[in-house]
Amino acid sequence: MKSREEYIFWKLAHSFIADYGYRIIQLFENHQELWLEKLENKAVPIIRLRLQDLDWSNVLQRDIEFTAANGERVRQQLNRRELPILNLYISEYPPVDEYEFRIEHPYVHPQGNKTTVRTILLAQGLIDQGFQFLSEAMQHPTQFPIAAEYTEYDVQTLKAETLSLAMNKEKADRAILFNSKPFFTYVLIAIQVAVFVLMEISGGSTNTSTLIKFGAKVNQLIYDGEWWRFFTPIFLHIGFLHLLFNTMALYYLGITVERIFGKLRFLFIYLFAGVIGFIASFIFSTNLSAGASGAIYGCFGALLYFGMIYPKLFSRTMGMNLLVVLGINLIFSFTAPSIDNAGHLGGLAGGFLAAGIVHFPKRKKWLLQMLFLIISVAITWGALSYGYSPAVKSQDETSALMMAQEYLKQKNYDAAYRTLKDFEKSADQPTDKTYFLLSYAEIKKGLLPDAKLHLQKAINLNPKFHEAYYNLALINLEQNDIEAAKMNAEKAAKLKPDRNDYKNLVREINQHLQSSDAGE
Repeated sequence: MKSREEYIFWKLAHSFIADYGYRIIQLFENHQELWLEKLENKAVPIIRLRLQDLDWSNVLQRDIEFTAANGERVRQQLNRRELPILNLYISEYPPVDEYEFRIEHPYVHPQGNKTTVRTILLAQGLIDQGFQFLSEAMQHPTQFPIAAEYTEYDVQTLKAETLSLAMNKEKADRAILFNSKPFFTYVLIAIQVAVFVLMEISGGSTNTSTLIKFGAKVNQLIYDGEWWRFFTPIFLHIGFLHLLFNTMALYYLGITVERIFGKLRFLFIYLFAGVIGFIASFIFSTNLSAGASGAIYGCFGALLYFGMIYPKLFSRTMGMNLLVVLGINLIFSFTAPSIDNAGHLGGLAGGFLAAGIVHFPKRKKWLLQMLFLIISVAITWGALSYGYSPAVKSQDETSALMMAQEYLKQKNYDAAYRTLKDFEKSADQPTDKTYFLLSYAEIKKGLLPDAKLHLQKAINLNPKFHEAYYNLALINLEQNDIEAAKMNAEKAAKLKPDRNDYKNLVREINQHLQSSDAGE
């Protein structure tokens, strides 16, 4: 092989790497075959360069078939639906027999017809034509002047420059992708597993009282000043499967994010995303909430920021796979019941913003980072202001009722009364459930006239509220209003005839009335 052909081989390789952004994925030991990859280029994701004297067309055909077979293995490894390969031969002369029919159409690998090989020949008398075909394939003019002869020094210098360029690009990519060894990912996993074990010992991770005790997000308690409930739920999980899925997600995503952003940046991204996720949940969801899902979605957000800053590297390393996984998770979140979608989306946005604030190690962009910081502060302040506003608080009946029931379970009647009374004052129209629980707390506190009034309000809102009729009957009895007690007890029994306590109360009242009549 003459130095001229070797020079063309390495000049093409240098051009593909320097001008088009390809990277070397395979260089054969004889340095006469080179495979290049740029997966974000849909038309030409793989280029194969072959330095070979082609004497006969059947040799060319066998090598094309080899290229297709190797390409099919690459396609399966990349899990791509189709893989077009551009196959370039640099030869001193073309084959001596007829060869044109071998390369005029792309060769299709017979196994699945998913890998195609388009071949271009650069040989004596075909250089200009070959560059024309190459320019068409690359959709960009691709040509350079070629001298009649080159020295061995010219070839070796160009070869060294090309390989050095490829190595430096690889080092630069690795410097971005592997800034740090994961540490806090394992720490966070250990913390959430340890907390889960403690919750199971203390009453069960699915027990509402236990979740509240360990710091789950409860809007009513946040209104009462327990602001730390934006943070503590990140480490809590409701049931083993919840812990398992989030731990697996944290392991895979956390390691990637921590390697790219570094230890402390990752910790900030994770925690900030988790807090923003629970702020979003605080605003848009009245239910009790816990879990690392918002923080994990924050890892997705951080990787999307990485894709925004380094789109080519992102596309080549994780792009489509990450977007597909994120899309599947979002679809599942919006279709499955009892999923805190607000927390997930808030965490996703929080992770993106946090990544913008910290940016990447050793790569400062102060103006961009300051912009992200200002946006983050504005969004957080605005969200909290809105969430704490009386208009939003007055609509959060679910949280008030849940805490009232929890206080009643603990026999903390003063706290239940205070919670429900505060909500009654702030709400435009409390429901029958609020009035019923308030009346129960008032009964326990001995405030029977107030309890009677609130039970009547509950019945006005829901005429089929049998428990309200029953409790009202008990108050009537306590106040010695037997006729009213009989009427309310009979209504309760009529609405719920299978309740023995209702029937027994009606029977006792009737017996009391009969005894009174007999006494007269």
